[in-house]
Amino acid sequence: MPTPHWPKASTVELEDWGAGSNTLAGSPRASGKILSQNPDGSSECGLWSCTPGSRKVTFAADEFCHFLSGHGTYVHENGEQIPVEAGTLVFFPAGWTGTSIIIETLTKAFMCR
Repeated sequence: MPTPHWPKASTVELEDWGAGSNTLAGSPRASGKILSQNPDGSSECGLWSCTPGSRKVTFAADEFCHFLSGHGTYVHENGEQIPVEAGTLVFFPAGWTGTSIIIETLTKAFMCR
């Protein structure tokens, strides 16, 4: 089996993943593409993007994120603020709950386990 890879992430066509039911403000709409997923669903990685707006978020699994473009802030339910932009790395542990505030469309590479 060949090794999953995308030679140039910026050229990957993302699929529309919809608006979701967790919108707090604006009209954020997500898109993405899965690069690889374990057959048992225990982990996956790929690209994710979302347009501006605010959403309630809870990470069901551990997720490592490398933000590639855009600008926003994640606010943990305890008030901790995590500004994100191109180059930001974040590890969200399973169960992390808060608000995602996207000012400029965010795109990230992610790995969930």
